[in-house]
Amino acid sequence: MGVREGSPRQRALSTHLEHRVSAIFNVVLAFLLLVLTPEQRSLRARIAANTRWSRENPAENAARGQKGLLAKFAREVDPDGVLPEAERLRRAEKARQVHMQQLAFRSSKARSRKASA
Repeated sequence: MGVREGSPRQRALSTHLEHRVSAIFNVVLAFLLLVLTPEQRSLRARIAANTRWSRENPAENAARGQKGLLAKFAREVDPDGVLPEAERLRRAEKARQVHMQQLAFRSSKARSRKASA
């Protein structure tokens, strides 16, 4: 007797399998981190990044990311969706500017701390 597709038992089995695969992945990752030197891990990461960018257009990914970030800010400034579109976009752009300025401020403080240490 098989398990019906979409049944609670099948969902439970699927979730269990996902957790097992995740646990196995974490063990393998931990092992690799212990075996590789920091320089080797850095080189492996650069290889992965260059492999990705040899297959994809970074401009398209950046545009998709910026669009998603602006949508996030639009949801934050108008969670109920009651503002006119132009006003929602204006506020979302200002929220994005605030976010970027906060990042720059924190970065500046971190650099100052590092320089004085």
